[in-house]
Amino acid sequence: MKETVSELLQSALAALQSEGTLPADQTFTPQIGNTKDKSHGDYACNIALMAAKAAGCPPRKLAEALVAALPESSAVEKVEIAGPGFINFFMSTASAFGVVNTILDEAEQFGRNNSGNREKVQVEFVSANPTGPLHVGHGRGAAIGDCLCRLLEANGYDVTREFYYNDAGAQINNLALSVQARVKGLTPEHESWPEDGYRGDYITDVANAYLAGETVVADDREVTAKADPENRDAIREFAVAYLRREQDLDLKAFGVQFDVYFLESSLYEDGKVEATVERLKANGFTYEDGGAMWLKTTEFGDDKDRVMRKQDGGYTYFLPDVAYHLDKWQRGFTTVINEQGADHHSTVTRVRAGLQALKADIPQGWPDYVLHQMVMVTRSGQEVKISKRAGSYVTIRDLIDEVGRDATRFFLAARRVDSQLTFDIDLARSQTNENPVYYIQYAHARICSVLRKLAAEGVERGLNECVGDLSLLTLDEEKELANQLAKYPELIANSAAQREPHHLTHYLRELAGLFHTYYNAHKVLIEDTALRDARVSLYLAVRQVIVNGLDLLGVSAPEEM
Repeated sequence: MKETVSELLQSALAALQSEGTLPADQTFTPQIGNTKDKSHGDYACNIALMAAKAAGCPPRKLAEALVAALPESSAVEKVEIAGPGFINFFMSTASAFGVVNTILDEAEQFGRNNSGNREKVQVEFVSANPTGPLHVGHGRGAAIGDCLCRLLEANGYDVTREFYYNDAGAQINNLALSVQARVKGLTPEHESWPEDGYRGDYITDVANAYLAGETVVADDREVTAKADPENRDAIREFAVAYLRREQDLDLKAFGVQFDVYFLESSLYEDGKVEATVERLKANGFTYEDGGAMWLKTTEFGDDKDRVMRKQDGGYTYFLPDVAYHLDKWQRGFTTVINEQGADHHSTVTRVRAGLQALKADIPQGWPDYVLHQMVMVTRSGQEVKISKRAGSYVTIRDLIDEVGRDATRFFLAARRVDSQLTFDIDLARSQTNENPVYYIQYAHARICSVLRKLAAEGVERGLNECVGDLSLLTLDEEKELANQLAKYPELIANSAAQREPHHLTHYLRELAGLFHTYYNAHKVLIEDTALRDARVSLYLAVRQVIVNGLDLLGVSAPEEM
């Protein structure tokens, strides 16, 4: 319906240009918005305020001229001018319910579009160090990243999901030392335990598996433990493979899968880090000072230059990141989105500066970043800080075991990424209207229950079968439901473009709320079969949009609850 209003206004604008009220050499694009107050109609437009200067007349006078020039349309019941020149459109009941037929015709394709034109997009997310179980922060990144991938695919993009393993550096050494200490029979309380060692029960699991000579398969490699307590390199290789496998199992339990697993160590093995250093040096953006090599990041907007190679010869963490992103660019990804924790904020400017210094024709501001804030888990109003297995933090597996995959994924994607999130275990487990995922799934289950009752009465309805005269739907609640359904395609487009999946959770909760209100106030299984059939068609359209939306969140739509 919004497209209909836009087309009507474009016709009116063209008419005013042809008669000289508006200049013919300018382009005017009306922006159509949904009204918050239904007394102001269904849609509103401020084009008269935007174009008044060009017309050389007050906005309200231009609004009057635009309304007078609007073509006749059965989709519009009436048009009003409000305030200084806002144009409010009240849509006809008949036009409101056209979306029901569209939804039932398009089924699972409703809301999808091809605007991405199969453009390659890479989304990197989670990218945890293989040093322990995935924590709830990783879980939030997984929920946001995977939902963003699904939204981009719904908009016609060719999406590659990538996980970057930081399998090199000090943290991996600490992991090897921790497992080796356990292999030798030490506990975290022992005075010889590594100062920066890992203390969770999972370290014992890795140590026992190593001593037992187990074989683990992790994505691209198979590693058999050598069971030698003194061979730290063998312990390191086995521990990394073991925890990579554990993380992969956690992600599969969460319904998240990746297309590419990229190892930081491969950047060194393939000479890409050294090649990046040489290219930066050749471009004149490095210098030596205090025994360290520096990159002139200030020439690209950073507040100070950054150390690239330390005095001991080791590279700082952002240099392999630059090499890694050059590799992404060379793989043909013109759009790259990095979904990471807010603690990566400082790396954004440095990585982008390093990429510009490479002079590889990479656009400024590439790649895109989506940075999520921390998660606090609560139970009975108190923060839950630790997990027995992890030792010092709550794992994503803990949450899945507590509340299930659906609630975990929904809750972790339900807030703006730049806002802190409180994960209330009690709320996520509750079967009440206050639990949003239960509330939405219950709307779907209620509709399925109605279909079962109809079938018991001998009336079979296909899930995508529009039966009945929709003009019989005259209630305000019915029109409001239809209007909400009509917003879905634009919401999917905007959520992907803005990189903000949380809008989808809010939309589905509002749709479920409108449905429950309607369901409670007006019976559907009534003697008037014509009205019954029309209402069931509206029910089916609601059901389809709930299914489509939950699928983009990676959440199921149960038929019974």
